[in-house]
Amino acid sequence: MKIIIENHIPFIHGIFDDVADVVYLPSDQITAEVMKDADALITRTRTRCNEALLTGSKCRFIATATIGTDHIDLDYCHKAGITVVSAPGCNAPAVAQYVLTSIYHTVGDFCGHCLGVVGVGHVGSIVARWAEGFGMKVLRNDPIREENEGGDEFVSLAQIAGQCDIITFHTPHTLTGKYPTHHLADGKFFNSLIRKPVVINSARGPIVDTPMLIEALKEGKVSKTIIDCWEGEPSISTELLSMASIATPHIAGYSYEGKVRATIAVAEALAKHFNLNVRFLTEKPADAPDTVTLQELLSSYNPQVDTDNLKRNPEKFETLRNEYDFRHEPKV
Repeated sequence: MKIIIENHIPFIHGIFDDVADVVYLPSDQITAEVMKDADALITRTRTRCNEALLTGSKCRFIATATIGTDHIDLDYCHKAGITVVSAPGCNAPAVAQYVLTSIYHTVGDFCGHCLGVVGVGHVGSIVARWAEGFGMKVLRNDPIREENEGGDEFVSLAQIAGQCDIITFHTPHTLTGKYPTHHLADGKFFNSLIRKPVVINSARGPIVDTPMLIEALKEGKVSKTIIDCWEGEPSISTELLSMASIATPHIAGYSYEGKVRATIAVAEALAKHFNLNVRFLTEKPADAPDTVTLQELLSSYNPQVDTDNLKRNPEKFETLRNEYDFRHEPKV
């Protein structure tokens, strides 16, 4: 069998080389011609897995070493009989690390601030839990979980807009359904803000309407912004870049441990699907701890370094991302 693997996926080289014909390629070289005789694909977010890529292909299995699947046409894959797997939660501790260290570097302290967490899945749950451990008041917004679970744990987005000093987004990017998230933070949302909050996007770029965020910053409706995920990546808004307090090249989840979790998850899924006997070169890291100490959190990552690099070299967005030196998650 033949497997196409995006060459920037860490820790995957060699896993399948003894049991399959493996071709490692950069994302821009994964084309319909390449996929024609491929049985499987392991990729990341830059490869658009859709009808244009997959028509006429032998491919029956796609694994993305990421938490999201918005780069994959799931309806087409289902109709074509292509199994799709991802790695949900693999980088959740790293994103929580990024968000909380960025908050500290931006506002100087945790206590006394009200944090709004929009989207309380794998990532949002850890952000909320760790933030409460640092003495922050946390409001949680997740209409899907609220609808499914009930209870009084969740609040409306309007309450987040009215009561929070810091608002962080952790939803997938969706265009359809009962609760679409495309431009969830739009002009209406920014106009409803009361406390001139810090706004954070480390989820997906199009969740935030970039021109509306820029306008909100200029008008003082948003005091500061922390951006890791950008609309139009890798061609990001240089105006928003210049205004952002923390600005990074979509690396919030780029921890050593997160990348190991992702690679093991997708490799195990592919091996199981095709009944392949493979050997992993490292063990799966532990899950996120319930709490972290302030010292361990702040010593584990400084977002200002990545911010300085991106602000100096915005044209190198992809290079900074692809050649990122994976940091370690905080441990207690």
